[in-house]
Amino acid sequence: MTAGTIFAGTRTPLVSWFAAVWYVVNQKQGVSALGLQRVLGLGSYQTAWAWLHKLRRAMVLPGRELLTDAVEVDESYVGARRARRSGPWRHRQAHRRDRRRGSRRGVRARAHAGRIPDVTKATLTEFVLDHVARGAEVHTDGWQGYFDVGRHRFKHAVTNVSASGDPAHVVLPQVHRLASLVQRWILGTHQGAISHAQLDYYLDEFTFRFNRRHSRHRGLLFYRLLEGALAADPHPYKTLTSESAG
Repeated sequence: MTAGTIFAGTRTPLVSWFAAVWYVVNQKQGVSALGLQRVLGLGSYQTAWAWLHKLRRAMVLPGRELLTDAVEVDESYVGARRARRSGPWRHRQAHRRDRRRGSRRGVRARAHAGRIPDVTKATLTEFVLDHVARGAEVHTDGWQGYFDVGRHRFKHAVTNVSASGDPAHVVLPQVHRLASLVQRWILGTHQGAISHAQLDYYLDEFTFRFNRRHSRHRGLLFYRLLEGALAADPHPYKTLTSESAG
């Protein structure tokens, strides 16, 4: 392993890292730090917590493919609900999700999380540009923050939810199902105990698992996560905790 991997600087035998990766990819609903500590017999919860966060940072390779075909985009909230979409957000978490339409086995997901200052055209258009390939058909509701999407070589299909007579989960079924799954995963596997500063990485893990939920080859997932670990920057424990405090 090179010095540029998540394994750099550790005194832990490499076989223990391999055991951790194998355990992580074999748990379809994800794992908690306490569960990893118990299974591997790690000396402390702190070690298990750090290992999981290092692996989450290896779950998304740089330059991952953009979404194509028909893509649904909508915003959701993690944590306390906000009654209105407009106005400044203070200490709020929001994450954007989009996924392809099609057969259930062919659907892919991409997620983005961050404490964003607003849901303006600039912010939402940038998200679409970062995650969707030009020429794709982008489906959104009638929120004005999406009004510029069609100016960037996308086919923008807008549905006014209130005027349609159907609830949002009927108008945009795929992305709302994904939002529901994320919430259930956070509350179930992680008991809702997710730091705002670490939310991006939890969503990376959810996306990694969701996109590979039909895989029958655990060995390929093991290889894929090791590949990501080799490409990832080192993350010493002090770095992880300073991010959590952010």
